[in-house]
Amino acid sequence: MLTTSASKLSTLNEQAERYAALAQMKEEGERSRKNCQLCVAAFVVFQAIIILVFALTFMRIRNPKVRFGTIDIQSFQTTAPNGASPASFDMRFIAQVTVKNTNFGHYKFDNSTMKFLYDGVEVGQAIIPEARARARSTKKLNVTVALKSNGLPNTAMLGTELRSNVLTLNSQAKVTGKVELMKVMKRKKSAEMECTLVFNVQNKTVQELKCK
Repeated sequence: MLTTSASKLSTLNEQAERYAALAQMKEEGERSRKNCQLCVAAFVVFQAIIILVFALTFMRIRNPKVRFGTIDIQSFQTTAPNGASPASFDMRFIAQVTVKNTNFGHYKFDNSTMKFLYDGVEVGQAIIPEARARARSTKKLNVTVALKSNGLPNTAMLGTELRSNVLTLNSQAKVTGKVELMKVMKRKKSAEMECTLVFNVQNKTVQELKCK
């Protein structure tokens, strides 16, 4: 009788131990699954952040900037008003035009026309040749410019400026092209320039240059 009771007690203990072991294994499995789910969620969030940073930094396409660099005057002749002779100017210079590309893809642009004006009247043009600005770099181009005042309908203001030894010109240009990213994405972008150039007539130099 005692032997039978001991045997039953031993069997119950073994079953209890098995149930406890199974419960522990189940608990550990659930803990592992939760940890795995947390790892997957963290990985998804990390990937989303990487994609967002990539899109905002590398895939964002900005307009390039076109500006004047240096200006090398080759010839500069002016005539102050004197009796029947109207005021006039005739000049030639080499302008360095810069196209700054801040994108992570190269910028290929077409030929464009740069206009020069005095008091709103065009006094000459120059061609900005087609070229390619590499990713995050500045393309420098030398452009030859020849300007004359013989098309001005009124030279009264010009005469006043020349007597003050200054000559103020305005320049306008628009460069149009495409930014290419990773050889698969192309986006049309343009760069515009409006500059004011003030020349010193006596010294035949550029006294002031402002662009926007």
